Amino acid sequence: MTRPIALLAAALAAVLALAAPAAADCYADYKAKQDDPLRLHYGVAQVSACDKGGAEAELQPRLASAGWTLLNVLSVFGPEGLEERKGSAGDYFLRY
Repeated sequence: MTRPIALLAAALAAVLALAAPAAADCYADYKAKQDDPLRLHYGVAQVSACDKGGAEAELQPRLASAGWTLLNVLSVFGPEGLEERKGSAGDYFLRY
């Protein structure tokens, strides 16, 4: 009886181990601004939330701590979209 329980526990541990890295593979591209003088930037950030609402909630305080106001999250995507956005984000690629 203990053998099936041990197998079930091992299977559950494997599923949880595989699920954790998936959360680390979410990124969001966004637009932000600063006032006086007006400055705008486009950036890409790694986020734990893989949806726009969650990414906004996560990015707002990060950007605010550096004096930026989040204008909007354009999209949330996986690692396959990183390379195509790297040039556009420039200094703000994975900065916040």
